[in-house]
Amino acid sequence: MPRPPKRHDHDAGGPAELLAAKAALRDQVWDALIAAKAARFPGARHRISNFIGAEAAAERLRTLPEWTAARTIKANPDSAQLPVRQRALQDGKTVFMAVPRLAEPEPFFLLDPEHLADTPRRAASIAGATRSARRVPVAELHPVDLVVTGCVAAGEDGARLGKGGGFADLEYAVASAAGLIAPHTLVVTTVHQTQVRPIGDIPTTSHDVPLDLIVTPDRVIDCRPHRPARTPGHIHWPHLTEEKIAAIPLLQQLRKNL
Repeated sequence: MPRPPKRHDHDAGGPAELLAAKAALRDQVWDALIAAKAARFPGARHRISNFIGAEAAAERLRTLPEWTAARTIKANPDSAQLPVRQRALQDGKTVFMAVPRLAEPEPFFLLDPEHLADTPRRAASIAGATRSARRVPVAELHPVDLVVTGCVAAGEDGARLGKGGGFADLEYAVASAAGLIAPHTLVVTTVHQTQVRPIGDIPTTSHDVPLDLIVTPDRVIDCRPHRPARTPGHIHWPHLTEEKIAAIPLLQQLRKNL
């Protein structure tokens, strides 16, 4: 029998009540995906769930003027957003993709659409990126025009719920501090409709990165009229456990430089 996936919030820091509320909401959303038969292999729980309709959502995102104008994209490495990364490469956009769990000293893949060893579809996967991309440190990134992030749940007020590891917020904070992401840089996600939550449903903290646009296979939700003002990202060290810092070389280096 396959080993059940590990919860990504096992080493999360922060107020216990807030962490419990987020964990309960994750379980609700994963249950809803399963009930709707909307989750693809290997299942919904404890991950940014790959969902039926991910390609249609990517195509809908592709029609937006904000997508057309973007030349460089920072994207998460999850399967749910693979169709987005694929279409970015097909459209000639440079893609910076985070190494899963930021587990390498050089925590980003640089995918150049003009220098791929595989097709865009293969190169956009984690396995393909190891052949078509090179790993780069934050210092070798350059400003991005669009941030693509994965979600367990996405609120119509721009609130985002991840799988609990805090990696998306860390990536954003590091890139923001390096001047690669501005407060006005658009943040978008693609999700299944069952992952969309009403205004006020997702609990947030000050370091959670709000969404600008939610794209489902059937519609685009503009969160900007409802989301809080975005401030420059920063690493909230009190909410990072020693276990988390020990697992991420970039955090270890940044703390040495404080």
